[in-house]
Amino acid sequence: MSKFFVKQNQIENNAIKVIGEDVNHIAHVLRMRKNDEIQLCNQDTGENYLAIITNIFKDCVECEIKEKIEKTTESNVHITLFQGIPKFEKMELIIQKCTEIGVKNIVPVMMERTVVKLDDKVANKKLERWQKIAEIASKQSMRDCIPNVEKIIKIKEIDESKFDRVLVAYENEEHNILKNELNKLKKKGKEYNIAIVIGPEGGISEKEIDILKEKNAVFVSLGKRILRTETAGLVMLGNIIYELEE
Repeated sequence: MSKFFVKQNQIENNAIKVIGEDVNHIAHVLRMRKNDEIQLCNQDTGENYLAIITNIFKDCVECEIKEKIEKTTESNVHITLFQGIPKFEKMELIIQKCTEIGVKNIVPVMMERTVVKLDDKVANKKLERWQKIAEIASKQSMRDCIPNVEKIIKIKEIDESKFDRVLVAYENEEHNILKNELNKLKKKGKEYNIAIVIGPEGGISEKEIDILKEKNAVFVSLGKRILRTETAGLVMLGNIIYELEE
């Protein structure tokens, strides 16, 4: 069943109006019709509804709530990915796949070894596109929220106080493996708030390593093999959710 996101102001009593680009997708791509069932998610609250399409107009699709869906696809493990900006096609892949796996927030980080350069105009356009990719991936994977792609920052701007642990994938870490740190964190019934830091194609510089050490970040190995930047975050995210998700 197809799933779409709406805002709180699109819900009134037992009725929901779908607006924007989703109208064309529902009417002309999926060719849905009156009385078809559709799943709608309140993006502001994460609440899900099974609804029936009652009318399809040019600028909106009117739906009637049939029932509230109690189960959720969201995790007790809230992960923020601080991703050193790679080449743009890689960044799009990272956002898409990390959204499917369950990332909560994605923060692009301009690092010393980032190859691409962005002025404000290009950066704003990229952020809009990246957020749209996260939205599409959320719909396809039936998420109950859309990960927020936040503004581009530098590594010194990471606020470590927001997280239970800041984990850094570091190819020169030889002893401390990711599983060791996850075992230290593991506690039944706990909500986790974890940050992971991934370098760009050229890796994290020594200066940036020192900054992360000052922030009490924990450096971990992801195994014997060196992973590409577009692979490392996916592996790390998947392993964290596998180990800690209830």
